[in-house]
Amino acid sequence: MCRGLAALSTCLERAKQLKARLGILLHKPELGHEAESFSTSEQGTKLRNSSEEALEWKKSFDHLLKSKNGVATFHAFLKTEFSEENLEFWLACEEFKKSRSKTKLSSKAHRIFKEFVQNEAPKEVNIDHETRQITQKNLTAATSSCFDAAQAKTRTLMEKDSYPRFLKSTSYQDLTEQATSHSTSKRLHT
Repeated sequence: MCRGLAALSTCLERAKQLKARLGILLHKPELGHEAESFSTSEQGTKLRNSSEEALEWKKSFDHLLKSKNGVATFHAFLKTEFSEENLEFWLACEEFKKSRSKTKLSSKAHRIFKEFVQNEAPKEVNIDHETRQITQKNLTAATSSCFDAAQAKTRTLMEKDSYPRFLKSTSYQDLTEQATSHSTSKRLHT
């Protein structure tokens, strides 16, 4: 029986790795329907640029978060770990901060709280009880900073936990390998 469980575990791990690799491709809009409008050489250039951009993500978590492709790739990775709610919450908070209408601010704040922060929320983020209470209290007079404490905790969790695993993941290693091999071949041809 133990041998069967070990084989199942290995099989599941391989499936996760494959899903991660495919997830990266499925979550990139430039590889979807828009790609048909580009020529093959334009598609190749875009792919090389995005794989070369991946080398920047290693420099810091901020580099990753500032990159549209980086966020999409990191999100696909987090899905394989079943922890995408952290990034989704962080992104929702970033979008929320851009809200200018006081009436929309309050309704958006309550929606974000119900989806991510309250106990047993559909996409509950991993924050401590005190931060959850502070955030709930902040909703009484919602401002663009009412999620700051919870967002900071979630960001720290991603930076210290998920981000290092992302950098070691097969999918990220494949991207950086493509970029490295492309820059090497570029130097050889010039």
